[in-house]
Amino acid sequence: MNRPGQAAAAERAGIGRIVKLALAAAAAAVVALVIAMIASGAATPRIIPGLPDQGAFTRWGMPLAKMTMDTAGMLTIGALLAAAVFLPSDKGLLGKPALAYVKAASWIALVWACAAAATMVFSLSEALGLPVTDVLGGNELTSFASQVSQGIALTLVVLFAVAIALFARGAITVGTAGGLLVLALVTLLPPALTGHSASSPNHDLATTGVAVHLLVLALWVGGLAVLCTHALRRQPQLEIAATRFSAMALWCFIGVGLSGVFSVIARLTSISELYTSAYGLLLLAKTAAFVVLGLIGWWHRKRTLPLLAAGSPSTFVRFASGEVLVMFVAVGLAVALSRTAPPPPILPVDQAFDVLGYVMPPEISLANLASLWWFDLFSGTLIALLGGLYLAGIIRLARRGDSWPGGRTAAWFVGVVILIIATQSGVSRYAKVLFSAHMAEHMTLSMLVPIFLVLGAPVTLALRALKPAARRGDRGPREWLTAILHSRFLRFVGHPAVATAIFIVSTYALYFTPLFPAAMEEHLGHIVMTMHFLLSGSLFFWVIIGVDPAPYKLPHVARLILLFVTMPFHAFFGLALMSMSTVLASEWYDQLGRTWGASGVHDQQTGGAIAWGFGEVPTLIVLLALAFQWWRDDERMARHADRRADAAAARTGGTGDAKLDAYNDYLAKLSKRDSEN
Repeated sequence: MNRPGQAAAAERAGIGRIVKLALAAAAAAVVALVIAMIASGAATPRIIPGLPDQGAFTRWGMPLAKMTMDTAGMLTIGALLAAAVFLPSDKGLLGKPALAYVKAASWIALVWACAAAATMVFSLSEALGLPVTDVLGGNELTSFASQVSQGIALTLVVLFAVAIALFARGAITVGTAGGLLVLALVTLLPPALTGHSASSPNHDLATTGVAVHLLVLALWVGGLAVLCTHALRRQPQLEIAATRFSAMALWCFIGVGLSGVFSVIARLTSISELYTSAYGLLLLAKTAAFVVLGLIGWWHRKRTLPLLAAGSPSTFVRFASGEVLVMFVAVGLAVALSRTAPPPPILPVDQAFDVLGYVMPPEISLANLASLWWFDLFSGTLIALLGGLYLAGIIRLARRGDSWPGGRTAAWFVGVVILIIATQSGVSRYAKVLFSAHMAEHMTLSMLVPIFLVLGAPVTLALRALKPAARRGDRGPREWLTAILHSRFLRFVGHPAVATAIFIVSTYALYFTPLFPAAMEEHLGHIVMTMHFLLSGSLFFWVIIGVDPAPYKLPHVARLILLFVTMPFHAFFGLALMSMSTVLASEWYDQLGRTWGASGVHDQQTGGAIAWGFGEVPTLIVLLALAFQWWRDDERMARHADRRADAAAARTGGTGDAKLDAYNDYLAKLSKRDSEN
């Protein structure tokens, strides 16, 4: 057989192996789902005569559609991950195998969108207690998709998945594939973050735990499935892709484990519920699958990766295929778990508990602010990443024999400590109850924490600590960071006028539009506000006192003027709040039933006073930092001028100062003329 014929036969054989693995994985997931739903009782709920019932079609169609939606999302992420990260690129362009995975992601994303649309229909059927045929013909589906939080979340999944499918068709660069990967990860979040879990005592911990769990699981499952596909097709560069996946899989394993623990803490109130309830037994089954996956991953690192490097991929293919099957069993168990109600907790009698996830705190005081700490998983994860990655960069420099300025380290961790106080202490607990506490948290996150984080120069540290890609023309973490710094998007938002506009206008747009009431109602809204405050503040102060490389370098005088022009707008914002007689987001605050403290109007006016007076301390800190940077720049320029003068003097034999040399020449000529006379 000629070589083209051999290649075609090998390709057909690889496709056949992939189809067999896909069918086996799908069968494993469906069997695990069916067994788990029957064992937990979710497949045979008690039907009370006279009450509406959606029927068996919805009862089974809903989990199957959701499993298809989650699986398609994971596979889309896996295909884009392989194209953007696992496979080497050539000067920013995707190679032939990577292009094939991007095209595959386009088709899988369409399946993702269709499965999300089916999930929306089944969700409405379940919510109304009507068969699918009865909800398709009316206006209920349109209202559900545009007005109910669960429907809006699924609508976003449909729209974003379709966008991924369309843009992936023409993607040829690594940057585009990376952008689509980020969009795919974002598309996973709305169903997990939207709405409160009525069965969970701690709404925030439960929803954030599920979101983090889903993200790291998607990277893990999707990445392994595509890597296994790559191996079955006998594609080149398998060793490189497997090594990169192995490094990521370890962190995914840790992330899945920790997020799963937090989800259990949020939903179960005692350890005995793990073995006395159907929900707990499903958790134990999923935990067993998780442990098996950990053992397989350990075996990969110890045995199969060295064999793969030695040119023997068969062992890796067998173990990876088995790992894929176990993963899809875990996916089926996870979907069944989402369809099983956890044990009903004994909730305190408190009007605010159903909304906040904790009882109404006592009247605000300094002692309560310092003692009533409240763990927020999202902020805690962000804090751990900020502190851990910065320390890792310093340690890597130290091992290499390089130093890092202690002042930058101190500034960074001062910002991290302030972030901990703002998001984990009693300030965070009262921020959802009192507008004044919310405003104090807002100002801290947008005007104080970013100053110290920017002075810590994290980008400069990363550029020094990260190693260049091993293959020339490929993109590792350092190359990705450099590409982002030189991107058009960052050049646009990093323009001083744009950064200032974002810093000022977004505050007015948030509080004086319906955005603020909507953000207060949802846990996702609180996360978005936290990130917006941090990012908008960091962007603005990066322009003013940033140490890291920036698209635009302003003179110190211009920075000073920009600072003094900007700060009065926050004072005007505070005055506007102090003069208002209507309460912002009154529906949110009224439902809490707070019986102590000032009225809503007076508390809002206090928040306005905080916004009006808060800017003095950050302004003073920025002025001191700017004066110090100005002095350092002048000193650096003076040293540079002295070095140039010394170099010029060495070349010409003069002093290095042109004016002084000219004056000395003039005196020498006068002296010569006098001597001649």
